[in-house]
Amino acid sequence: MAAKKALIIGITGQDGAYLAKHLLSKGYEVTGSSRDVMASSFNNLNTVGVRSQVKLISVSIDDFRRSVFNAIQTAAPDEIYNLAGQTSVGLSFDQPVEAIESIAIGTLNILEVIRLLNKPVRFYNAGSSECFGDTGDTPANEQTPFAPRSPYAVAKSTAKWLINSYRESYGLYACTGILFNHESPLRPERFVTQKIITGAAKIKAGQLDKLQLGNLEISRDWGWAPEYVEAMWLMMQLEKPDDFVIATGRKESLKYFVAKSFEYFDLDWQKYVEIEQSFFRPNEIVSSVGNPEKAIKTLGWNKPTDIDGVIKMMCAEQAKKYQQ
Repeated sequence: MAAKKALIIGITGQDGAYLAKHLLSKGYEVTGSSRDVMASSFNNLNTVGVRSQVKLISVSIDDFRRSVFNAIQTAAPDEIYNLAGQTSVGLSFDQPVEAIESIAIGTLNILEVIRLLNKPVRFYNAGSSECFGDTGDTPANEQTPFAPRSPYAVAKSTAKWLINSYRESYGLYACTGILFNHESPLRPERFVTQKIITGAAKIKAGQLDKLQLGNLEISRDWGWAPEYVEAMWLMMQLEKPDDFVIATGRKESLKYFVAKSFEYFDLDWQKYVEIEQSFFRPNEIVSSVGNPEKAIKTLGWNKPTDIDGVIKMMCAEQAKKYQQ
C-alpha cells in the first residue's frame, strides 16, 4: 500500500514539529507549510531531527484561491492538520482582526477547499481550552458550553462551530481537538511557561538578576505537547469524526509552576520574581481545567503527563543550555 500523505498547515510551531515527527514514525509522507518558506527557519523541525524528511511549502491561510486551494490540490493529502493562525491570547487583544482572519477564516478556507475538491480528505482542526472561558473547579468536557473571553477564543470557537457545520451539512470528516495548555522545550520564551523556566535557569547561571511576571494567581491545566499531538493523530483514525477535550484533568496555579521551576534549580522564587502590572491581561481567565475521560476511553490515549512531569522535563532541557 502507498504511504498515507499528511499536510500540516502551520508546521513551524511546537505542535507542528512534534506532529511531523509522530506522523513520519507512522510511515506518512509529510508536507508542511508556513506563511513564507524562504523566511522561516524551521528550527523546531531541526531540533526534533525531521526537517530533511518533510516537504515544505508556503501557504497563506487567509488566501483561499491562490494559496489554500492550490496547496491542498497539489499536496493531495489523505489527512490535513490545521495548526496555523495566531497563537497568542494576549496578542489577540492588540490584533483582533488578524486573530479572526487567521483562525476562523483560515479554517473556513480549508473546509471549502475540501468540500469543492470532493475527495475523502480527513481534517483535524486545533481548538483551544480558551473557548470555555473560566471553568472554575469543574473540569470542562465536550458538552461544556463555550464562553470565550478574548478575540483569540472567539476565533477558535467560530472555527469549531464551522467544523461541526461542515461535518453535519456536507458529510466531511472534520474534527476538533479542544486542547488545554501543553508545553515542551520547543516553546518560545513569549509563552510564560518557557519564560519562567528559562529565567530560573539564567538566574542559576548568574546571567539574570530578576524575572518579571504578571498574575501568578491564575490556574491552568498543563500537559506535555508530544502526548497531545499523538491524541490529534488518534482522533483522525476513528471511523467517524468526533471532537475531544485533550487535557490532564489537573490544574495548578502559575505560582505553583514558578515555585516548582525555581525549586528544580535550588532557588527560592520569592527572592527573584517581581510582579509587573503591565503583564496582566484584560478579562483574564482565572481557572481552566479539562476532563480527558472521553479521549482516554474512546481513543485509547494514555493518561497524560501532569504538570510536575512537564516542569521536570522542561527544566532539564534548560539546565543543559545554561549549566555547561
